[in-house]
Amino acid sequence: MDSIVRLIGLIDLTTLGATDTEREVEALAARAISPVPGRPEIRCAAVCVWPNFAGTVRRALDGSGVQTACVAGAFPFSQAPLAVKVAEVRAAMEAGATEIDIAISRGLFLSGRHDQVREEIAAMKAACGTAHLKVILETCDLSGDEAIRAACRLALEGGADFLKTSTGKGKHGATLPHTRLLLEAATGWNASHGASVGVKAAGGIRTAEEALAYLDLAETFFPEVTSNHFRIGASTLLDSLISMIC
Repeated sequence: MDSIVRLIGLIDLTTLGATDTEREVEALAARAISPVPGRPEIRCAAVCVWPNFAGTVRRALDGSGVQTACVAGAFPFSQAPLAVKVAEVRAAMEAGATEIDIAISRGLFLSGRHDQVREEIAAMKAACGTAHLKVILETCDLSGDEAIRAACRLALEGGADFLKTSTGKGKHGATLPHTRLLLEAATGWNASHGASVGVKAAGGIRTAEEALAYLDLAETFFPEVTSNHFRIGASTLLDSLISMIC
């Protein structure tokens, strides 16, 4: 039971639908603050929404300790001029986002233009202000472990606060092997640079059993797994976890 409660506290409760409304994201924020009836101490880590809902969610979460996360930077494909990506990141931050989730340009990466990928990440990091930056590698688009490790290095050099597996919009979401690679990169960077970089596994994690496997994996890298350095991005996982408690 303790592990289930801990998992709820690691969730970035997410809605990224084409028909999202203010009323729906307000309801999601309320659920993140109080997901389990009669257990006010249990809360999700963040609510993740489109940038146009940043202010709505920030107001709904005010004083709760739950973070306001927004996808930005031409999510999910990163197919836009850098100035557009930076402007969207800045707009989300100024509207109230405390965390920004961006995806790298896989086209640039796969073309070998790694310096440009790093520069784009750094530019968006600068636009974040005090908000934390989660950099999505979309590992399903990368060709093998070495490519994933290379993308991790670029994200870390660009200033990522979190490495994230997936957008949830690709061929598949997180996998345990890909998440392990990100954990290795993040903890290695932390050890060598005295930094605090976390990992977010996102996409396709729907059941308590699946989520527990990710928690077990994270525990092999971090002495204590908290939302400061490990997250799970999910839209339907919470129902499965709550069913284990109620």
